[in-house]
Amino acid sequence: MPSNLIRDWMTPNPVTIGPKTTVPEAHKIMKERDFRRLPVVDEHGRLIGIVTLGDLREAGPSSATSLSIFELNYLLAQLTVDKIMTREVVTVSPDATIRDAANLMLKHEIGALPVMEDDKLVGIITESDIFRIIVQQPEAIA
Repeated sequence: MPSNLIRDWMTPNPVTIGPKTTVPEAHKIMKERDFRRLPVVDEHGRLIGIVTLGDLREAGPSSATSLSIFELNYLLAQLTVDKIMTREVVTVSPDATIRDAANLMLKHEIGALPVMEDDKLVGIITESDIFRIIVQQPEAIA
């Protein structure tokens, strides 16, 4: 029978960024890697937040501003992800089930869960991963 544990389906060792990563740097990483979210870790590797593509878009300039494009770009280049990230991150254990993860995502209306083991970030599971599981191994979510 296929495994229904997060550890068998998560992306291990996810790409992370530090809190002082600028918004343009984070956006570049997401675009190049085709990610929609990045865990934010401190200098000791502890998870302190998560930033999403939506967060980055919301941090961008409004069309109602009177600033020039140069001023906007300058200000945006100074903005770091610690100012816009979600600090209260919902996480999951690698020994939780796919169903547990799906329920947490639905309850909190989020698209991914960092996977934590002994206070260490060991992976990430996304809604895309769960869709893939349903298609490839539907019995794994039973």
